[in-house]
Amino acid sequence: MESQLKLNEKRKQDVEKWKQLLPQSYKGLKDMAQPAYTDGVLSAKVKRLMCLALALGVGCTNCVLAQFHGALAAGATREEFLETLAVAAAMRGNTGVAESQRVIELMDELGML
Repeated sequence: MESQLKLNEKRKQDVEKWKQLLPQSYKGLKDMAQPAYTDGVLSAKVKRLMCLALALGVGCTNCVLAQFHGALAAGATREEFLETLAVAAAMRGNTGVAESQRVIELMDELGML
């Protein structure tokens, strides 16, 4: 499997291109999503971990990478990530485990394992 850190860098470059090509659409999407990622009754960290589980459920590589880094920036711990993977696997079975391998590899690349 290729480096998840390199995939994430490519994802960020592609988002920047999208943002330049479709600035109004990008702003609209960002404005719509931003409240979902801020502290409320649920913390931003919990929301990002929920989004990570959802991303694993639909198998969206870019979403997994973005939500992992969003949760990490919000203070998610190794243990919280691992529990999130367990939840995704409980809901998706073998496909949840398969998708979670990306997060395991990313955590390994970051020295979190």
